[in-house]
Amino acid sequence: MSEKYKLLTKGIAYDLIGMVSYLFPGIGPFIDILWAPFVASQMTKMYPGKQGKIAAVVVFLEELSPGLDIIPTFTLTWLYVFVWKGEKTAHQEPIEVEIVE
Repeated sequence: MSEKYKLLTKGIAYDLIGMVSYLFPGIGPFIDILWAPFVASQMTKMYPGKQGKIAAVVVFLEELSPGLDIIPTFTLTWLYVFVWKGEKTAHQEPIEVEIVE
């Protein structure tokens, strides 16, 4: 399985786990308070750079907002990166430049 599809699988898992708080009506919001910082950090690890930072803020706010857990933020981020934006690989390799004097 390629790296980009591993990201999709991992993202779907995080989206589903985030929705589990609906199963616990009284304590769900408290679970989200603990879950939000974790998934925000995972988002920045999965998608480095500016798009990962923006997605981390979105997923953090989404997890803390009541009723928005249904939004599959990780899956939408993957779609943005690999379908709508059209990146071919999961992480772009840095270009090394050698300066000759």
